[in-house]
Amino acid sequence: MNFLAHLYLANEHPERQIGNFIADAIKAKNYQHLPLEIQNGIIHHRAIDTFTDTHHIVKRSKRRLHDRYGHYKGVVIDIIYDHYLAKNWDAYSNTSLKDFSQNSYRLLANNFDLLPERTQYLLPFMTEQDWLYNYRTIPGISKILWGMNKRTKGISQMDLAKEDLEAHYLEFEADFSDFFKELKLFSDQFIANLPSS
Repeated sequence: MNFLAHLYLANEHPERQIGNFIADAIKAKNYQHLPLEIQNGIIHHRAIDTFTDTHHIVKRSKRRLHDRYGHYKGVVIDIIYDHYLAKNWDAYSNTSLKDFSQNSYRLLANNFDLLPERTQYLLPFMTEQDWLYNYRTIPGISKILWGMNKRTKGISQMDLAKEDLEAHYLEFEADFSDFFKELKLFSDQFIANLPSS
């Protein structure tokens, strides 16, 4: 799952949201100096990634993609799934997507000093271009995929994934819907077993 899903699955717990957001920029156990709930968010993020990467529905989604993406297929699916979460947001949250997005940017900006350098670099672009809210449209998600391809210097070819999304739109949506029910259940159970401060 990508940024929107990780922030959402933290169940609006601010420190766990920060941990979920920064987890990809943290290597190994280089988080033990951070507050406990931020550590919990990082651990939670990694558990979500493992659950996602090994799930049979996600593997089915990857098989729908063109072979050109190689090992970037997982990243493409993460971004595509965030599109369906954003598109169907009202089915998952009582907070509007616009408010959730703005609240997330504000939380991260207010805790900027806690963010790793890589995440500090990313946040202004993410906020200015309103990634979380713009995930809901195909043009919005296409811009994200284009940007990801640029960051891989064109190797990933993710800018072409709009073609796969449009070709299998309903199939991907069904995959996401079935998978996300299971992921939410797993995520909530995982949170319940985290140590609390």
